[in-house]
Amino acid sequence: MTDHQAPPTPKTIAVLGTGKIGEALLSGMIRGGRRPADLLVTARRADRAEELRTRYGVESVTNAEAAKRADTLILTVKPQDMAKLLEELTPHLPTNSDVGTSPLIISGAAGIPTSFFEERLAPHTPVVRVMTNTPALVDEAMSVISAGSHATPADLAHAEEIFGGVGKTLRVPESQQDAATALSGSGPAYFYFLVEAMTDAGILLGLPRAQAHDLIVQAAIGAAVMLRDSGEHPVKLREAVTSPAGTTINAIRELENHGVRAALISALEAARNRSRELASGTG
Repeated sequence: MTDHQAPPTPKTIAVLGTGKIGEALLSGMIRGGRRPADLLVTARRADRAEELRTRYGVESVTNAEAAKRADTLILTVKPQDMAKLLEELTPHLPTNSDVGTSPLIISGAAGIPTSFFEERLAPHTPVVRVMTNTPALVDEAMSVISAGSHATPADLAHAEEIFGGVGKTLRVPESQQDAATALSGSGPAYFYFLVEAMTDAGILLGLPRAQAHDLIVQAAIGAAVMLRDSGEHPVKLREAVTSPAGTTINAIRELENHGVRAALISALEAARNRSRELASGTG
């Protein structure tokens, strides 16, 4: 797991379908030292394109123009829109099979394997698959990076540089991407769900909603920092809070009685399976 701090390489990078995550990447690259002149964006709506141009000083172009000009294309559209986007791009991408003549394709679409792109693009097109998550919006993302058949170590380092601007990165074999999607890509939602439930519990126990929310959020932040910085196993950290016959052990007993641990495991398996369905085209 790394915080990649390599100096920017002189490439023209285009972010296609620049929504919230795409904008976070754009902002991170500029903060990391990239010139707005080296960045292109595409957006479905003209007002969105103008907003990005005004806010960041980047050039807004069509998808076709991005394909012609960029050395790196970051595809941030929804998985169901990816095939249509590739159809739009391919007439403007190199068609020969010489190594090094095609732009790097970085896909941020959940569930879509690198082979999906390699089958539709010119031979030897380098593809890198990245699963990031919404904390990219606050520079605390976890981005999981995998190489396609033709991606080089330099391509992976380039992807790490881009996504390292909005958080941490981790390289994994592509065979582990569905599991990473279930655990990390969808992971923030599980914590929001837990905070929602604990807030309701706090209200039931007599606390005002705002106070319950603040108590739980700060507890979550403190626990996360301890997990990150202490190096201790979560069991040891939990045991440090759990005194004999105390309040915590009674709460833990109820969680175990209601099968919370098993429910979490089942939930992550369901998310992993859904990612596989998206990859196979059955979803």
